[in-house]
Amino acid sequence: MRIVGKTVKKQNLPKKQCPVCHRSFSWHKKWKVCWEAAIYCSKRCQKSQ
Repeated sequence: MRIVGKTVKKQNLPKKQCPVCHRSFSWHKKWKVCWEAAIYCSKRCQKSQ
């Protein structure tokens, strides 16, 4: 996601669904660099795969 000089409303952020718990999780600033590689919503789901 590349946004330069614009703010995005929270309901317009990209979302993905976790394959383990089937919860949807939305884009966070900490995932700015690796959003394409983010698969799981948490480390707990990543460990229990």
